[in-house]
Amino acid sequence: MWPYHLCAAGTVTAWGLSLVSTRVLLDHGLHPIEIYIYRFTLAYLALLCFCHKKILSNSIKDELLFLACGLVAGSVYFISENVALEYTLVTNVSLITSLPPLLTVLLVGLVYKHNRPGRGAYVGSVVAFLGVGLVIFNSSFNMALNPIGDLLSLLAAFCWAIYGLMLKPLNAHYTELFITRKVFFYGLLTGLPFLSIQPEIASPLILLEPVCMANLLFLALICSMGGYISWAYAVLKLGPVTTSNYLYFQPIITMIFAMLTLGEKVTPTGYAGCALILLGVWLADYLQKKQLRTN
Repeated sequence: MWPYHLCAAGTVTAWGLSLVSTRVLLDHGLHPIEIYIYRFTLAYLALLCFCHKKILSNSIKDELLFLACGLVAGSVYFISENVALEYTLVTNVSLITSLPPLLTVLLVGLVYKHNRPGRGAYVGSVVAFLGVGLVIFNSSFNMALNPIGDLLSLLAAFCWAIYGLMLKPLNAHYTELFITRKVFFYGLLTGLPFLSIQPEIASPLILLEPVCMANLLFLALICSMGGYISWAYAVLKLGPVTTSNYLYFQPIITMIFAMLTLGEKVTPTGYAGCALILLGVWLADYLQKKQLRTN
Protein backbone atom coordinates (compact mmCIF):
# COMPACT_ATOMS: atom_id res chain seq x y z
CA MET A 1 0.00 0.00 0.00
CA TRP A 2 3.02 2.29 0.26
CA PRO A 3 2.67 3.62 -3.34
CA TYR A 4 -0.73 5.07 -2.42
CA HIS A 5 0.69 6.63 0.74
CA LEU A 6 3.31 8.23 -1.51
CA CYS A 7 0.51 9.52 -3.77
CA ALA A 8 -1.23 11.17 -0.82
CA ALA A 9 2.01 12.59 0.60
CA GLY A 10 3.16 13.84 -2.80
CA THR A 11 -0.18 15.51 -3.51
CA VAL A 12 -0.26 17.31 -0.17
CA THR A 13 3.33 18.45 -0.71
CA ALA A 14 2.40 19.87 -4.13
CA TRP A 15 -0.69 21.60 -2.72
CA GLY A 16 1.40 23.03 0.10
CA LEU A 17 3.84 24.45 -2.45
CA SER A 18 1.09 25.77 -4.73
CA LEU A 19 0.54 28.91 -2.66
CA VAL A 20 4.26 29.68 -2.69
CA SER A 21 4.28 29.16 -6.47
CA THR A 22 1.30 31.49 -6.90
CA ARG A 23 3.05 34.12 -4.77
CA VAL A 24 6.07 33.90 -7.09
CA LEU A 25 3.83 34.56 -10.12
CA LEU A 26 2.25 37.55 -8.38
CA ASP A 27 5.69 38.96 -7.62
CA HIS A 28 6.62 38.66 -11.33
CA GLY A 29 3.71 40.82 -12.48
CA LEU A 30 0.82 38.44 -13.13
CA HIS A 31 -2.50 39.27 -11.47
CA PRO A 32 -4.61 36.90 -9.32
CA ILE A 33 -7.43 36.34 -11.82
CA GLU A 34 -5.03 35.91 -14.74
CA ILE A 35 -3.10 33.26 -12.84
CA TYR A 36 -6.33 31.38 -12.23
CA ILE A 37 -7.43 31.59 -15.88
CA TYR A 38 -4.06 30.43 -17.23
CA ARG A 39 -3.76 27.66 -14.66
CA PHE A 40 -7.19 26.15 -15.24
CA THR A 41 -7.08 26.49 -19.02
CA LEU A 42 -3.93 24.37 -19.08
CA ALA A 43 -5.29 21.93 -16.48
CA TYR A 44 -8.59 21.46 -18.31
CA LEU A 45 -6.94 20.86 -21.71
CA ALA A 46 -4.55 18.35 -20.15
CA LEU A 47 -7.33 16.55 -18.29
CA LEU A 48 -9.40 16.42 -21.47
CA CYS A 49 -6.72 14.14 -22.96
CA PHE A 50 -7.48 11.54 -20.26
CA CYS A 51 -11.24 12.01 -19.98
CA HIS A 52 -13.03 12.93 -23.22
CA LYS A 53 -15.41 10.09 -24.10
CA LYS A 54 -18.33 11.48 -22.09
CA ILE A 55 -18.91 15.23 -22.42
CA LEU A 56 -22.32 15.97 -20.91
CA SER A 57 -23.77 14.76 -17.63
CA ASN A 58 -26.87 12.57 -17.33
CA SER A 59 -29.40 15.37 -16.82
CA ILE A 60 -29.87 19.13 -16.90
CA LYS A 61 -30.16 19.07 -13.12
CA ASP A 62 -26.72 17.47 -12.80
CA GLU A 63 -25.28 19.88 -15.36
CA LEU A 64 -26.52 22.83 -13.29
CA LEU A 65 -25.04 21.22 -10.19
CA PHE A 66 -21.69 20.93 -11.96
CA LEU A 67 -22.00 24.61 -12.89
CA ALA A 68 -22.54 25.47 -9.23
CA CYS A 69 -19.56 23.31 -8.23
CA GLY A 70 -17.38 25.08 -10.79
CA LEU A 71 -18.42 28.45 -9.40
CA VAL A 72 -17.93 27.54 -5.73
CA ALA A 73 -14.87 25.25 -5.90
CA GLY A 74 -13.38 26.77 -9.03
CA SER A 75 -13.60 30.48 -9.72
CA VAL A 76 -14.70 31.84 -6.33
CA TYR A 77 -12.42 29.55 -4.32
CA PHE A 78 -9.22 30.04 -6.30
CA ILE A 79 -9.71 33.71 -7.12
CA SER A 80 -10.38 34.46 -3.43
CA GLU A 81 -7.27 32.48 -2.53
CA ASN A 82 -5.12 34.19 -5.17
CA VAL A 83 -6.31 37.69 -4.24
CA ALA A 84 -5.74 36.88 -0.55
CA LEU A 85 -2.07 36.28 -1.35
CA GLU A 86 -1.75 39.97 -2.33
CA TYR A 87 -2.79 41.09 1.15
CA THR A 88 -1.53 38.55 3.64
CA LEU A 89 1.17 35.97 4.28
CA VAL A 90 1.26 32.77 2.25
CA THR A 91 1.37 30.89 5.56
CA ASN A 92 -1.87 32.55 6.73
CA VAL A 93 -3.69 31.56 3.55
CA SER A 94 -2.54 27.96 3.86
CA LEU A 95 -3.56 27.72 7.52
CA ILE A 96 -7.01 29.23 7.09
CA THR A 97 -7.78 27.20 3.97
CA SER A 98 -7.04 24.02 5.97
CA LEU A 99 -10.40 24.44 7.73
CA PRO A 100 -12.77 22.88 5.12
CA PRO A 101 -12.87 19.34 6.67
CA LEU A 102 -14.05 20.86 9.94
CA LEU A 103 -16.44 23.30 8.27
CA THR A 104 -17.90 20.46 6.20
CA VAL A 105 -18.81 18.52 9.35
CA LEU A 106 -20.61 21.56 10.73
CA LEU A 107 -22.43 22.27 7.46
CA VAL A 108 -23.53 18.63 7.19
CA GLY A 109 -25.15 19.01 10.61
CA LEU A 110 -27.06 22.07 9.42
CA VAL A 111 -28.20 20.57 6.12
CA TYR A 112 -28.86 16.96 7.20
CA LYS A 113 -30.70 17.00 10.53
CA HIS A 114 -30.22 13.24 11.00
CA ASN A 115 -26.45 13.58 10.73
CA ARG A 116 -25.62 16.20 13.34
CA PRO A 117 -21.98 16.46 14.43
CA GLY A 118 -21.01 15.35 17.91
CA ARG A 119 -19.64 17.50 20.70
CA GLY A 120 -16.12 16.92 19.42
CA ALA A 121 -16.83 18.86 16.22
CA TYR A 122 -17.99 21.89 18.18
CA VAL A 123 -15.01 21.73 20.57
CA GLY A 124 -12.64 21.49 17.61
CA SER A 125 -14.43 24.37 15.90
CA VAL A 126 -13.99 26.70 18.86
CA VAL A 127 -10.28 25.85 19.14
CA ALA A 128 -9.67 26.18 15.38
CA PHE A 129 -11.52 29.49 15.04
CA LEU A 130 -9.57 30.90 17.99
CA GLY A 131 -6.52 29.97 15.92
CA VAL A 132 -7.93 31.79 12.90
CA GLY A 133 -8.45 34.85 15.09
CA LEU A 134 -4.80 34.75 16.20
CA VAL A 135 -3.59 34.31 12.61
CA ILE A 136 -5.61 37.36 11.50
CA PHE A 137 -4.38 39.30 14.55
CA ASN A 138 -0.82 38.32 13.64
CA SER A 139 -1.12 39.64 10.08
CA SER A 140 -2.69 42.90 11.25
CA PHE A 141 0.43 43.75 13.22
CA ASN A 142 3.02 42.02 11.05
CA MET A 143 4.49 44.10 8.21
CA ALA A 144 1.31 46.28 8.14
CA LEU A 145 -0.60 43.61 6.27
CA ASN A 146 -4.33 43.98 5.63
CA PRO A 147 -6.58 41.38 7.31
CA ILE A 148 -8.82 41.39 4.22
CA GLY A 149 -6.50 38.68 2.87
CA ASP A 150 -7.28 36.46 5.85
CA LEU A 151 -11.02 37.07 5.43
CA LEU A 152 -10.78 36.14 1.74
CA SER A 153 -8.97 32.94 2.81
CA LEU A 154 -11.86 32.21 5.17
CA LEU A 155 -14.30 32.73 2.27
CA ALA A 156 -12.29 30.22 0.22
CA ALA A 157 -12.43 27.73 3.09
CA PHE A 158 -16.22 28.01 3.30
CA CYS A 159 -16.48 27.60 -0.50
CA TRP A 160 -14.53 24.33 -0.38
CA ALA A 161 -16.69 23.07 2.50
CA ILE A 162 -19.86 23.82 0.50
CA TYR A 163 -18.32 22.02 -2.48
CA GLY A 164 -17.91 18.92 -0.31
CA LEU A 165 -21.67 18.88 0.30
CA MET A 166 -22.50 19.47 -3.35
CA LEU A 167 -20.33 16.52 -4.40
CA LYS A 168 -22.42 14.02 -2.45
CA PRO A 169 -25.15 13.44 -5.10
CA LEU A 170 -22.57 13.51 -7.95
CA ASN A 171 -20.19 10.90 -6.53
CA ALA A 172 -22.85 8.22 -6.85
CA HIS A 173 -23.17 8.59 -10.64
CA TYR A 174 -19.87 9.92 -12.01
CA THR A 175 -16.18 9.07 -11.83
CA GLU A 176 -13.67 11.29 -10.06
CA LEU A 177 -12.03 12.20 -13.38
CA PHE A 178 -15.34 13.22 -14.95
CA ILE A 179 -16.34 15.32 -11.93
CA THR A 180 -12.95 17.03 -11.87
CA ARG A 181 -13.06 17.80 -15.58
CA LYS A 182 -16.55 19.30 -15.32
CA VAL A 183 -15.58 21.39 -12.30
CA PHE A 184 -12.50 22.66 -14.15
CA PHE A 185 -14.60 23.57 -17.20
CA TYR A 186 -17.30 25.47 -15.32
CA GLY A 187 -14.71 26.95 -12.96
CA LEU A 188 -12.93 28.39 -15.99
CA LEU A 189 -16.18 29.55 -17.60
CA THR A 190 -17.42 31.34 -14.46
CA GLY A 191 -13.95 32.81 -13.89
CA LEU A 192 -13.85 34.73 -17.18
CA PRO A 193 -16.33 37.47 -16.07
CA PHE A 194 -14.03 38.25 -13.12
CA LEU A 195 -11.49 39.60 -15.62
CA SER A 196 -13.76 42.64 -16.08
CA ILE A 197 -13.11 43.77 -12.50
CA GLN A 198 -9.34 43.42 -12.80
CA PRO A 199 -7.75 46.88 -13.12
CA GLU A 200 -5.27 45.81 -15.80
CA ILE A 201 -4.14 42.82 -17.83
CA ALA A 202 -0.48 41.85 -17.70
CA SER A 203 1.38 41.32 -20.95
CA PRO A 204 1.29 37.67 -22.09
CA LEU A 205 5.02 38.05 -22.75
CA ILE A 206 5.52 37.55 -19.02
CA LEU A 207 4.69 33.89 -19.60
CA LEU A 208 7.83 33.56 -21.70
CA GLU A 209 9.95 34.13 -18.62
CA PRO A 210 11.25 30.69 -17.54
CA VAL A 211 10.33 31.18 -13.88
CA CYS A 212 6.75 32.14 -14.77
CA MET A 213 6.24 29.30 -17.22
CA ALA A 214 7.75 26.77 -14.79
CA ASN A 215 5.51 27.85 -11.91
CA LEU A 216 2.41 28.00 -14.11
CA LEU A 217 3.02 24.49 -15.47
CA PHE A 218 3.63 23.26 -11.93
CA LEU A 219 0.28 24.71 -10.79
CA ALA A 220 -1.68 23.42 -13.79
CA LEU A 221 -0.19 19.98 -14.41
CA ILE A 222 1.12 18.93 -10.99
CA CYS A 223 -1.15 20.67 -8.48
CA SER A 224 -4.42 20.73 -10.42
CA MET A 225 -4.54 17.82 -12.86
CA GLY A 226 -1.96 15.49 -11.29
CA GLY A 227 -2.99 16.36 -7.75
CA TYR A 228 -6.65 15.55 -8.30
CA ILE A 229 -5.90 12.27 -10.04
CA SER A 230 -3.33 11.01 -7.50
CA TRP A 231 -5.58 12.07 -4.61
CA ALA A 232 -8.47 10.11 -6.13
CA TYR A 233 -6.34 6.95 -6.35
CA ALA A 234 -5.15 7.40 -2.77
CA VAL A 235 -8.72 7.79 -1.51
CA LEU A 236 -9.78 4.72 -3.50
CA LYS A 237 -7.11 2.48 -1.96
CA LEU A 238 -6.55 3.99 1.49
CA GLY A 239 -10.02 5.35 2.20
CA PRO A 240 -11.04 8.97 2.76
CA VAL A 241 -10.16 9.07 6.47
CA THR A 242 -6.56 7.83 6.16
CA THR A 243 -5.94 9.96 3.09
CA SER A 244 -7.41 13.12 4.66
CA ASN A 245 -5.01 12.81 7.60
CA TYR A 246 -2.21 13.85 5.22
CA LEU A 247 -3.89 17.27 4.83
CA TYR A 248 -2.78 18.18 8.34
CA PHE A 249 0.77 18.55 6.97
CA GLN A 250 -0.14 20.97 4.16
CA PRO A 251 0.07 24.22 6.20
CA ILE A 252 3.36 23.09 7.73
CA ILE A 253 4.85 22.46 4.27
CA THR A 254 3.66 25.90 3.12
CA MET A 255 5.09 27.60 6.19
CA ILE A 256 8.51 25.98 5.78
CA PHE A 257 8.86 26.83 2.09
CA ALA A 258 7.41 30.33 2.53
CA MET A 259 10.14 31.03 5.09
CA LEU A 260 12.87 29.47 2.94
CA THR A 261 11.96 30.94 -0.46
CA LEU A 262 9.94 34.08 0.30
CA GLY A 263 11.55 35.11 3.57
CA GLU A 264 8.21 35.33 5.39
CA LYS A 265 8.48 35.77 9.15
CA VAL A 266 5.83 34.58 11.58
CA THR A 267 5.45 36.03 15.05
CA PRO A 268 4.82 33.91 18.19
CA THR A 269 1.15 34.92 17.88
CA GLY A 270 1.10 33.46 14.38
CA TYR A 271 2.69 30.23 15.57
CA ALA A 272 0.09 29.98 18.35
CA GLY A 273 -2.68 30.46 15.78
CA CYS A 274 -1.10 27.78 13.59
CA ALA A 275 -1.01 25.34 16.51
CA LEU A 276 -4.64 26.04 17.47
CA ILE A 277 -5.96 25.59 13.93
CA LEU A 278 -4.18 22.26 13.49
CA LEU A 279 -5.18 21.18 17.02
CA GLY A 280 -8.81 22.12 16.42
CA VAL A 281 -9.05 20.20 13.14
CA TRP A 282 -7.31 17.15 14.67
CA LEU A 283 -9.34 17.34 17.90
CA ALA A 284 -12.66 17.41 16.07
CA ASP A 285 -11.66 14.38 13.99
CA TYR A 286 -10.31 12.47 17.01
CA LEU A 287 -13.31 13.11 19.26
CA GLN A 288 -15.75 12.25 16.48
CA LYS A 289 -14.05 8.87 15.94
CA LYS A 290 -13.92 8.23 19.70
CA GLN A 291 -17.65 8.95 19.96
CA LEU A 292 -18.40 6.51 17.12
CA ARG A 293 -16.35 3.78 18.83
CA THR A 294 -18.18 4.24 22.14
CA ASN A 295 -21.55 4.16 20.43
